[in-house]
Amino acid sequence: MTASEPSPPSPTKKCFPSPTLRLEIRDLSHPGAPKFLTSIDASAVLSSAVSNVQRLLYHTPSDPHTNVPPTRSVTVILRSLDGVAYTTGTELDPDHKEIHFSLDYINNINPSRLAAEITGVLTHELVHCYQWDAKGTCPGGLIEGIADWVRLGCDLSPPHWKHETEGDWDRGYQHTAYFLEYLEGRFGEGTVRRINEKLRLHKYEVKPFWTELLGRPVEQLYGDYVAAAAAGPKGPGHGGGKMVDEGTQT
Repeated sequence: MTASEPSPPSPTKKCFPSPTLRLEIRDLSHPGAPKFLTSIDASAVLSSAVSNVQRLLYHTPSDPHTNVPPTRSVTVILRSLDGVAYTTGTELDPDHKEIHFSLDYINNINPSRLAAEITGVLTHELVHCYQWDAKGTCPGGLIEGIADWVRLGCDLSPPHWKHETEGDWDRGYQHTAYFLEYLEGRFGEGTVRRINEKLRLHKYEVKPFWTELLGRPVEQLYGDYVAAAAAGPKGPGHGGGKMVDEGTQT
C-alpha cells in the first residue's frame, strides 16, 4: 500500500441494540427521590446495566443463534409502593417496558449501600426486560433466579445473600441464582444462556427441559448442588477447581 492509497475501513463491531431509557419520578417531595438522584448517575447506571444483562444472557450480536427480545424502551418509574420493584410491559405494546421502583424502599436502604443496592435492583429488573419465559409457562422461581444470577454475575449481591439449600430448587431469587451459578460452573460458561434460549423456543415441561439440556432431571442436579454446597468451597462448581461435565455439552 502506498502513502496515497486510502486505508481499508476498520471493521465495525456489532453491538446489541440499545433501548431508549427514561426516568419518571412521581413524587419529588418523597425523601427517597433525592436519595436516588444523589446516589447514582441514572443514565450511566442504566446503560451499563443493560449492557451487562445483554452480555450475560446472550453471546454476541454477530452470532446467528443470538435472539434478543426486541425491547425498544425502558422507563424507570419511581413511586411509593409496597415491596421493592416490579417490571411490566406498557399499554402501548410489550416491547416497551416499565420498571416500577419503590421510593419507600429506596428511602430505607442503609446509606452505605444506597448506590450498590439501587444498581442491583435495577439490574435484576432489567433482566426481566430481556429474558425469555417459555411462552408464558416458565416457573416464576426460575425467572427470578435468572435475574438474581445476573445480579450475582455483576458482583452486586447484597451481604445478606447466602447459599441456603433448604427447600426446592425453584424457590427463586438468590436461592435459585446460586444453583444456576453451580450449573454454570459444572457444565461450562454459557449454560444459563442455553437455559434462556431454550425458554425462548419451547413451553416449559420440567422433565424434558432439563434432561434434554443437561442430561439429567433437575431434582438430581439440585441434589448434586446440595451435596457440593455441603462439601464447602472445594466442591464442584464453587471455585475449587473448575469441573465441566463434558458428557452433556451441546
